Amino acid sequence: MTSIRQPIVTVAGHVDHGKTSLLDNIRKTGVAEGEAGGITQKISFTLVPIENIKKRCPMIIEKEIKIDFPGFLFIDTPGHAAFSHLRKRGGSLADLAIIVMDINEGIMPQTAEVIELLKINKTPFIIALNKIDNIFSWRKLSDDLKESINLQSSNTQLEFQEKLLTIMGSLHHHGFNAKPFYEITDFTSQLALIPCSAKTGEGISELIMMLCGLSQKFLKESLKLGEKPKGVILEVKKEKSMQYAEAILYDGVLSSQDTIAIASFNDPVITKIRVLEEILPISSKFKSVQETKAANGIRMQLINSEGILPGMPFVIFNNNLEEIKKEFKKEIEDKLHTDEKGIIIKADSLGSLEALTTLLKQENINIISSGIGKINKRDIIAAQTNLKIDPENAIILGFNTEEDDEIKELDKGKITIIKNEIIYKLIEDLIKIQKEKRNEIRRERIMQLATVAKIKILKQYVFRNSNPAIFGVAIEAGKLKHGLPLMDEKGEQISHVKGLQENKKQVQEATQGMEVAMSLPGVNFERQLNETEYLYTDMSESQFKQFKENKDLLTSEEIQALQKIAEIKRKNNLGWGI
Repeated sequence: MTSIRQPIVTVAGHVDHGKTSLLDNIRKTGVAEGEAGGITQKISFTLVPIENIKKRCPMIIEKEIKIDFPGFLFIDTPGHAAFSHLRKRGGSLADLAIIVMDINEGIMPQTAEVIELLKINKTPFIIALNKIDNIFSWRKLSDDLKESINLQSSNTQLEFQEKLLTIMGSLHHHGFNAKPFYEITDFTSQLALIPCSAKTGEGISELIMMLCGLSQKFLKESLKLGEKPKGVILEVKKEKSMQYAEAILYDGVLSSQDTIAIASFNDPVITKIRVLEEILPISSKFKSVQETKAANGIRMQLINSEGILPGMPFVIFNNNLEEIKKEFKKEIEDKLHTDEKGIIIKADSLGSLEALTTLLKQENINIISSGIGKINKRDIIAAQTNLKIDPENAIILGFNTEEDDEIKELDKGKITIIKNEIIYKLIEDLIKIQKEKRNEIRRERIMQLATVAKIKILKQYVFRNSNPAIFGVAIEAGKLKHGLPLMDEKGEQISHVKGLQENKKQVQEATQGMEVAMSLPGVNFERQLNETEYLYTDMSESQFKQFKENKDLLTSEEIQALQKIAEIKRKNNLGWGI
């Protein structure tokens, strides 16, 4: 008879919506209190045997519900990391997901992000509407959730219904027909909402019932244990002098005598297992074993752990290197398709990298290079190449990762590094910066054709009256540079800028806010400029039209200067306008 493994259930959602507390209530341990600031610091897994599930949810026994699987492997993901950190070939590592949502706050941006990733990965999920105890005047009035809702005061019921309908409406925008679990008629087309409270325990039995029912009805075929062990590395940790790889075994049976192949960006890492451990039920402790069966959270001390990256898959090695290479190459390339041009991205694991890639593709953002680990010198060099040929993409995106120490102090010039632990924030910042870079490139192009400038003459700083006239000016708008033709307020041509000095040093250009000494050849200051307050760029009509067409790139001061130039030209019957 074929063995049935535990369903892998990932618990995900927005920071501080109570994921760990909810899971804590299901497994009846005390995890949340030990976390820094109450936020899960790492992905952790908990094996909950079916006996414990039945104790926590007596109605399974009361209603004589048949369950063929041996329990659940729960995975609690940090709120700030993409839950799809957990990936395997052909989809999500999780068989089911619980999205924990604060019923009082509804869908937050991170929740929406997780929902989108679940949709893309085709992972079935249910939504735990946590913190019902925070609804006005809510009291636990029955162990049966539906009955407790009906026994609430009319005002409390009204507020509950309003919050429920708001969330149902929001989920409808994401393409889901969501209903409270007690109103669902078809689980294949309707999304179950389970109101609950991790604090009081209300709704937890109903949540467990839903997990058991959906797993038994829809997952039995996919839970059949395969012949070959397969898993995903979660992270490599150091404990005292030992180095361990924490992983999820999602199929087959793994022996401590096995040799495994772990995928990497280059050749697979082939290694024997020195010590094999499995997670103890409802515990964060491991025990040493000779073999372990999926689904399980495991820890392996490996002979060779050099170059192992989080999120990478592993399989059994039976002198079939070429076959494994081909399989891994396809798996990694499928996830990390790159383009001929685009930005550079880095993430903390293969799954995170894939999640980021997927969401960037949805925004039509191209990726030229992607990798796992810290942002390093190689990434800076690649971005510098981009700066020359594709300046708007001279950007490095770091999801859940940091800069290498050797590049922290490096002058990165016009390269932009954007880092965040939340994908939607990362993409928001990227889109904003790309727009700014595009505008900057357009601005540079039009400024090469011509320059708009308004400069105030500082009459107290006349250093030389003529041959050339040298005097102080303040740039009130735009840019002053060598060779720029200038006119006065009457539209009369004055001269071209011959030189600029700031603090007695030659400068090529001066921008808004700067005060410099300017030299104008062929000008007698006393005779020509003594009564003049401002000078302006003397531009042609075609140059003026270029600026007019790209007004969105100009500052308000530059637009005012341009309007003044147009007014001066109009007085000379040139018919200009802005």
